[in-house]
Amino acid sequence: MKRRLILLTIATLLCHNPLSAQTLKLWYTQPSKKWTDALPIGNGRIGGMIYGTADTERLQYNEQTLWTGKPRDYQREGAYQYLPQMRQLLFDGKQKEAEAMGEAHFMGRKMNEEDYDKQKAVWFKTISAVKAPGAIAYNDSKWKNINLPTEKGWEVIPGFEGLDGAVWFRKTFELPADWVGKDLILSLGRMRDMDFTLVNGEQVGSVDGADYRRYTIPAKLLHAGKNQIAIQVINYWDKGGLTSNARELAIYPVGYDHSEVKGSKVTDDIAIDPKTGELVKVIKLNGPWKYWIQDNQPPQLPRYNADYQPFADLFLQMAKTGTITNYKRDLDISNATAHVTYTAGGVNYTREYIASNPDQVMAVHLTADKPGKISFKALLQTLHQSVSIRKVDAHTLSLSFKVRNGALRGVSYLYADAKGGKLTVTNEGISISGANEATLYLTAATNFKTYKDVSGNPETICAKQIAAVRTKTYAAVKAAHVADYKKLFNTFTVTFGTGSNDALPTDERILKYNSNTDPGLVSLFVQYSRYLLISSSRPGSKVPANLQGLWNDLLTPPWGSKFTTNINLQMNYWGAEMLNLSGLTQPLFSMVDDLRQTGAATAKAHYNAPGWVLHHNTDLWRGAAPVNASNHGIWVTGAAWISESLWEHYQFIQDKAFLQTRAYPTMKGAAEFFVANLVKDPVTGYLISTPSNSPEHGGLVAGPTMDHQIIRELFKNTIAAAKILGVDAEFSKTLQEKYSQIAPNQIGKYGQLQEWMQDKDDTTDTHRHVSHMWGVHPGTEITAATPDLLNAAKKSMYYRGDDGTGWSIAWKINIWARMRDGDHSYLMLTKLLSPADAVPNHEKGGVYHNLFDAHPPFQIDGNFGGAAGIGEMILQSQFGTLDILPALPKALPNGEVKGIKARGGFVLNIKWQNGALQQVEITSEAGKPCVVNYQDKQVKFDTEKGKSYKLNGDLKKI
Repeated sequence: MKRRLILLTIATLLCHNPLSAQTLKLWYTQPSKKWTDALPIGNGRIGGMIYGTADTERLQYNEQTLWTGKPRDYQREGAYQYLPQMRQLLFDGKQKEAEAMGEAHFMGRKMNEEDYDKQKAVWFKTISAVKAPGAIAYNDSKWKNINLPTEKGWEVIPGFEGLDGAVWFRKTFELPADWVGKDLILSLGRMRDMDFTLVNGEQVGSVDGADYRRYTIPAKLLHAGKNQIAIQVINYWDKGGLTSNARELAIYPVGYDHSEVKGSKVTDDIAIDPKTGELVKVIKLNGPWKYWIQDNQPPQLPRYNADYQPFADLFLQMAKTGTITNYKRDLDISNATAHVTYTAGGVNYTREYIASNPDQVMAVHLTADKPGKISFKALLQTLHQSVSIRKVDAHTLSLSFKVRNGALRGVSYLYADAKGGKLTVTNEGISISGANEATLYLTAATNFKTYKDVSGNPETICAKQIAAVRTKTYAAVKAAHVADYKKLFNTFTVTFGTGSNDALPTDERILKYNSNTDPGLVSLFVQYSRYLLISSSRPGSKVPANLQGLWNDLLTPPWGSKFTTNINLQMNYWGAEMLNLSGLTQPLFSMVDDLRQTGAATAKAHYNAPGWVLHHNTDLWRGAAPVNASNHGIWVTGAAWISESLWEHYQFIQDKAFLQTRAYPTMKGAAEFFVANLVKDPVTGYLISTPSNSPEHGGLVAGPTMDHQIIRELFKNTIAAAKILGVDAEFSKTLQEKYSQIAPNQIGKYGQLQEWMQDKDDTTDTHRHVSHMWGVHPGTEITAATPDLLNAAKKSMYYRGDDGTGWSIAWKINIWARMRDGDHSYLMLTKLLSPADAVPNHEKGGVYHNLFDAHPPFQIDGNFGGAAGIGEMILQSQFGTLDILPALPKALPNGEVKGIKARGGFVLNIKWQNGALQQVEITSEAGKPCVVNYQDKQVKFDTEKGKSYKLNGDLKKI
C-alpha cells in the first residue's frame, strides 16, 4: 500500500508539473534528412549525431581531441621589430601599407610553411603533366558520374569528403547548327583552386584562384554534333571543384550576356545580345559529368590553424521487417536520452541512445515487444584514410586511422551484447540476428595528451573503457548516466507557461513560433542550451566547447570548427554561471592555463612585451599568434577578454582560492601586457591600443573602441582582485594611472557611439559584429549611469539593424537586455528562433530543425549566447545588486525560474505573473550583504551562508 501511495504521489506531481516531460523534449515524426536535423548527444568528450532512420541508422560521432596538425610554435620570432613601423604607418593614415607590412612580417607561423613551395612544385609538375584525359578520343567509360556544380564544394558529395588534389571532369555538348562558325563563351563559374579547361582536346583557359571562369571557345575548335569539354581541377585545400550556382554553367555565343537577363521566367536558359535585344537559348552544362580522381595527396598547404575533425560513423543496417508506421524520434533533455520508435511487421521497435560520462561510452539499446525480432548489422566507417577495421574478440570490433598530415591517431571500440539470438563479429562488422534485445557500446580516443604531448595510447584507453562497461547491465549504465546528468541539469528550471503549439513536433513549432501560441519554446531553448553545454564541456575534458560544441561531420568544417576568441568562444560560456552550470567552465580555464604559456611566448616575439597576449583564433595546439590575415588577425585583446571569464567565475562562486591561484595570475598577466603595449596617440595624447582592429570590420587601425573598453574592464577587475587578495598595491596603482589615460568612448556626428577613434561610422553599415557595444555587454561601463553614452549606444544599435548571423542576433539579445529594453531584446529572440532553412538553398541566421543555431552554417555560440540573453531579461547582477526582471518583455508576462545565479554567491527562485513580480527566494551561498532592486523598489539586508530569504512583489520579507 505504501509503495502504491508513493507511485500515486509521483504521478500527481508529474501531472501538475509545468515542466512536464513533453516540454523538455525535441521530437519529430520523420527521420533526419540532413545533419542539422539529427539529434545530438554527448558526454563532454564524445559526441554523436543521431539520424534516426528506421532501416539504416546512422550515428555520426566525434571525439574532442581529434584535430589536424601537431605540436608546434605559432609565434614568429623577431616580429616585434616591425611593430614601430606599422604603428607609424597607421598614424600617417597609411592603412593598406600597414596591413601589407603586417601580412609580410607580423603574422604567426604556418604549419609546413618552410617546405611547401618545393613540395608543391614537384607535385604540380607531376599532375599537370597528365594530359590524356583532355583528348577527344580518351576512353572515360569507367569513370563515375557526379552532378555539377557543387556549390558548397565537392566535399559534400560521397567519395569526395575532405578531398584535396587533382580531379578530371568530362562532358559532351551538342553544337546547334546555327552556331557553327561562331565563337562561344564557356561559362563555368567559380572553381577551387586552379583549372586547365580544354574543348575538343585544346586548352581554352586556365586560372589559378577562385575567380569566375568565362572562356572564349574559338569557332575553329568546334564542329557540328558532339563536342567534348574536359577540365582538370587542382585543389590544394578546403572547398574543391565548381562552386558557383547551376546558372553559371552554360555555353552561349560571344557578344551575348547571360548574367544580366531580366524579366523572363526562363532567365536561366537564355542569353541576350545587349545591342539588338536578340535572345538565344543557352546550352546548360549543369547536371551529370564524368569524373576521375587523379591524385588525392597534394602536399600539405601551409595553414595557420588546425581543424577539428569528425571521428567516424556507426551504421546499423536493420533487417527488413515490413512497412514502417507510428514513427517517432525524440531527445529528452530532462535525462539526456534519445529514442527512435516505430512499428513494422506488427512489432513495436525501440532504440535508445545515451552518451555516458561516468562510463565514457555512447550506447545504443535496441528492444522489441516480441521476442527474437532484433536483427541487424553494425558497421564502422570513417572519412579518414589509412584505416584499419578488425575483430578484437567475439563481441568487439575496432576501427583505427591516422589523421592526414597530422600527428593524431584515432581508435574506436564497438562492443555488442545480445540477449538471445546469434552474435557474430568479423573484420567487416558485427551481425546480430534473432535477438530479444541488444546493446552496443561505442568509445573513441586519440593519442593526444597535452598540446605538447601526443604520446597517448588510444587502443589502451578504448580497451580499458570497454572492459569496464561490459561487466555491467545496460540498466546500470543508463542509471549512472542519468543520475550524473541530472546532478547538473536539475540545478535550474524555467517555464514561461504553456501554449497551443506545445504538442506539435519541434520542427513545426519552429515554423509556427510566436509567444502567444508557444512560450514554452523559449524555455525549451534555454534548457536545450544547458543540455548542449553539459554534453560538450565537462570537468576533466581536455578542450572547451568549440565553434560547433562537440559535433562536426566535415573534414573541412566551417571556420575549422576551432576556438574564435574575438567573441565566439567567450559567448559559449556566457550562460554557464547564471544558468547554474559553473563547474562546466573548467575545460575553458584549463585551456587558458595553456594559453598563458603560448601567449607569453607570442607577447615576447611579436611585441617584446611581458605578460601574455591572445589574438582572434586558437586551436587544439594553443596557438596565440596573429592568424588568417593582417586586416583582422592582428587583434590584441583576446587574453584580456577571456580573463573576464575567470573574474566572472569568481564573482558568481566567491571562491577566494580560485581567485588567488587561477583568476588573478591570468588577469595580471594580461594586464602586464597592456601596461607595456599601450602607446600615446600623437593626435589626442590618449593611450591607445595599436595596431589592432574592431573585430573583422574596418581593417587594421590605431585605437579601436572595443579594445579600450576591454582593457579598462581588465584593469578595473585586476585592481579589484588585487584588493581582495591584499597583493600588488604598486601594480594596482600603475593600472589606475594607465586606466585614466586610455582613450575614452566617443560620440560621433550621427549621435552614435564611435567604433573607432575617428568619426567614420556609416549609418547604413549592418556588419554582424557590434564590437563597440562591448562596453554595454559583456562589459559594464556603459549604463544608465552614463546616459549620453547609453543613448549613443542605442543609436548605434538602431543603425546596425536587427538582422544578422545567429550568434550576432544572440549578442544583440544580451545588449538590448542590458539596455533594459526587454521588448527589443525579445524581438531579437524571435529572429533567433526563426527557421534558418525554410527556403531551400537560402539559409539565414536562426535555428535548424534540431534547434542548432545557424550562422549559417551551424555555430553553437548562438545557442549559448541566446540562452544567456534570456537570463539577462530575468536577472542582472553586474553592479553589485540583484536586479529582478530588469528587461522582462511583454511577450513573456508569466513565468517562473528556479536556480538562477547572481554575482555575490546568490541563487534565486523568481516567479512573476501578468508582468509583475510575485515572489523571489534568495539563497546566500557566501554570506554576503544583499541588495535587491525591482522597478523603483530596493531592499538591503545581511545574509548568512546557506540561509534563504523570501520577498514578495513589494520586496517585503515573507
